[in-house]
Amino acid sequence: MPADQRTRLKQWLDSGEAQLHPLTLPQRELWEVSPVPVEDSANHICCLIEVQGLLTERECRAAIQLVVEREEVLRLSVLPGRERPLQMIRKNCGINFDLRDVAPGDARPGAIEELAAEIFRTPFDLVQGPLYRVVDLRRTANDHVLVFVIHHAIADGWSLGIFVEELFAAYLQAIAGSSEALPPVPQTYAAWGATERAFWKPEMLEQRIKFWKTKLAGSRRLWNPPITPGPPKRWLSAIPASLTNETRELARQTSVTFFSVLFGAFQLAFSEWSGFDDLVVGTPVANRTKQTARETMGYYAGIVPLRGQIDRSRIAADHLRAGHQQTIDSFANAIPFVELARALDEQSEPGYNPLFEIRFALQNHPMPEISLPNLSARLSMRSTGTARFQLACEITEVCEGLEVAWLFRENLFCRRDIESLDGIFQRVLAGICRSPESRISEVLNRPQ
Repeated sequence: MPADQRTRLKQWLDSGEAQLHPLTLPQRELWEVSPVPVEDSANHICCLIEVQGLLTERECRAAIQLVVEREEVLRLSVLPGRERPLQMIRKNCGINFDLRDVAPGDARPGAIEELAAEIFRTPFDLVQGPLYRVVDLRRTANDHVLVFVIHHAIADGWSLGIFVEELFAAYLQAIAGSSEALPPVPQTYAAWGATERAFWKPEMLEQRIKFWKTKLAGSRRLWNPPITPGPPKRWLSAIPASLTNETRELARQTSVTFFSVLFGAFQLAFSEWSGFDDLVVGTPVANRTKQTARETMGYYAGIVPLRGQIDRSRIAADHLRAGHQQTIDSFANAIPFVELARALDEQSEPGYNPLFEIRFALQNHPMPEISLPNLSARLSMRSTGTARFQLACEITEVCEGLEVAWLFRENLFCRRDIESLDGIFQRVLAGICRSPESRISEVLNRPQ
């Protein structure tokens, strides 16, 4: 750290302007076991907030400032430490906001996406901070796209919904001319991190590590080429409303969750597509079990490995029930990922996740749509900051059916490969919904 920064830091600490805290357990995963360098743009969480209605620069700045004052992670940066980095949280901090007028020729959706992608890729200074940015791409006075980018070290997908709700609550205050602070958070992110560290004592971890050593014994890496730097390619598909409804009905009939039906179909489709019958897949868990955590921005989410072996002679419904029970058992034994990797003696290696290479997620974090007098806003995801895998399938419920986002590495797959996998996934999902008592081999071999 340069001498002038060290001097300024000492002044902040001595005056109480800044406080230092240990990294939380989820944050440690980024620094200690992630195959992607923490400063890489693959760790950026990105979304677009489309706003219809008058949005003024003055009130927008005032609203963001109120949110920054409420959410300590927006005043957080990360300093090097002797053993591991430290969170530095400042008491006061300005905002990171920019306004760009979009030329009429650049107002088309493709141009907005290109501008947003440029904003997404711009790196953050982890030491200097702040670790977020808001850019208003103003097409007209009443037509805006707010590009919101935040580093995964201080946020997860759930945090985006919190930010949008707080931003527009603060904007209402700004319009009314009020400078009153937003209500304080019920529990700060740093306080939550301290509670988690106190909970996960060695004896608590040891009870669950035995489960994972047995569960993951003998699992193998699927691909040899390491992941390439930067965000993966993203391709969208959709599951129609009719098949979505059939999926829900099958979940009810077989007494499993909606997630278990989708994940079971994904396992079968991936096995058919790749030829691998023993799969370890990572799935996120929100880790916000208490209401206090649901109201605060921060990186709370954990990762749980799910392992499954495909037996093509099995009845499809039995495959779903067995997978459902394995998921329950795995979630019941979940521990912080950084502690799991350490317990299994899996070392971080550039380009490889230490435990699995595939991610599957059913996104159920809040995705608010704001409707106010003369103003409406809609949030849409672009990246979840989880590009530490070779292949990912992220499913989000939309008004008509399900959106399926495929994330993939170009050094391993081309778009045609992913389109083929998506086609198999949808065919298998439809097959097990309509013939759950058929054998898996019959479902896989049934023509489209």
